[in-house]
Amino acid sequence: MVTAIPFVILFVYLAFSYRMFTFWALFIINYFVMFLQKEGKMPLPASLPNELLEIVLIAIAVIDLRENNFKYLGNLMLIGVGGWCAFCVLEVLNDTCGLGINVGAWFTGIRLMAFQLLYAVLVFSLYINTPERIYKLLLLWAFCALFAVFWCWKQQYIGWTDAERHWLFVQDHARQHIVNGITRYFSTFTDAANFGIHMAATSVAFYIIAITNNIKKHKFFFGGIGLLCTWAMFSSGTRTAMFCLIAGFMVFLVLSKSFKIIVPVSFVFGLFVGMLIFTNIGNGNNQIRRMRSAFNKNDASANVRDINKAAISKYMKDAPWGIGIGIFEKDIPAWNKFKKVSQIPPDSEYVFIWVRTGIIGVSWFLICNIIMLSGACITVFSRIKNRSLMGIGAAWCAAFAALHLGGYANQVLMQFPNIVIFYGGLTTVYLYPQIEKQFEEYEEKELAKGAEKKRIKLEKKLAKRV
Repeated sequence: MVTAIPFVILFVYLAFSYRMFTFWALFIINYFVMFLQKEGKMPLPASLPNELLEIVLIAIAVIDLRENNFKYLGNLMLIGVGGWCAFCVLEVLNDTCGLGINVGAWFTGIRLMAFQLLYAVLVFSLYINTPERIYKLLLLWAFCALFAVFWCWKQQYIGWTDAERHWLFVQDHARQHIVNGITRYFSTFTDAANFGIHMAATSVAFYIIAITNNIKKHKFFFGGIGLLCTWAMFSSGTRTAMFCLIAGFMVFLVLSKSFKIIVPVSFVFGLFVGMLIFTNIGNGNNQIRRMRSAFNKNDASANVRDINKAAISKYMKDAPWGIGIGIFEKDIPAWNKFKKVSQIPPDSEYVFIWVRTGIIGVSWFLICNIIMLSGACITVFSRIKNRSLMGIGAAWCAAFAALHLGGYANQVLMQFPNIVIFYGGLTTVYLYPQIEKQFEEYEEKELAKGAEKKRIKLEKKLAKRV
């Protein structure tokens, strides 16, 4: 502890002096923390670096008031997350299993189920509040996603690392990732389902930004990243990701308010989905063939989740408040009837929340998230006039909806790196009306720079001809 004091002092100084560097460090660490842990290069618990950096950033904002950004906190995002956190705090009194109140288990569970949402909302409200930071956030997300796509390609064509091979074959994750001879790639993520759904939500967001942005270089850049993320989505073999992609585009079409966008996007996407449902095009590719099975109602693998839900529902009738936050199989003795519930794989984030907080908790969680998403959608639909800014807001709304649909079918909603990116990103939508004028000025400058570069390039070309 004594030898660590100089490093702590240096860290505090750098954090205060370069607060945005601390924020970008949080974003990058959040994106790759599970990758580093899987590779054995993160000896700390996965959530600890995130929490420490988030608390430091909040503390800096409280202590150093040079940027008075607390005015951005008053929105439906904070109300929704605050409502969910309040319910989870009350869950400390839950003793459905009759084992007494386990404060330690509850505190561990609430950090992951509630507090990480609150931290993300607070940090993004306090720090992402200018046009430059909005674009830097999107660019950093794009480069992180690009590395994840590259690592997926590397797994396919170069091979696994020793740590990945150990995780697959020694820790017995190969059963979920090599199915009927088809390998489901997981890249830098916790598993293939998390990777596929994240890539689906990411590609939707970047497609929308490419469609709506007024700056040509952003159109090409984000459109290209979107295509690469779609390829990675297929490589994950996660069938739910297809429905996430569809849901995200449906949200965008509603928010676009433009037939010029609705008609061509609907046509192209309809052809794509129709190709998967009604044809055998691409069946030579294992991942496309697996994705196509998502539309097969008789697929045995796809129906396992329904069987598990039916088994859980019989026990949950006697647990309207759930078995308790942070309660797992090891905490429940063999004679307790809720032991069986803790042993059945939840498969879905919503089922996981249902088991821990009951029908009351999962209903309240859904209501809180509907409040957050609806408020953001209304903001985009009725309060933002600038086309590019509307597109960025619609991208966050569509990605958030896509993620939640994925969370209904897979246990990915609370996994890294999703909370910080999607809850934090949706938070920024609420401040867009307040900075729209700044955004237009920023966009005009960028367009002027582009026009100037084009003029200089043309002059050089003409000069060569002479």
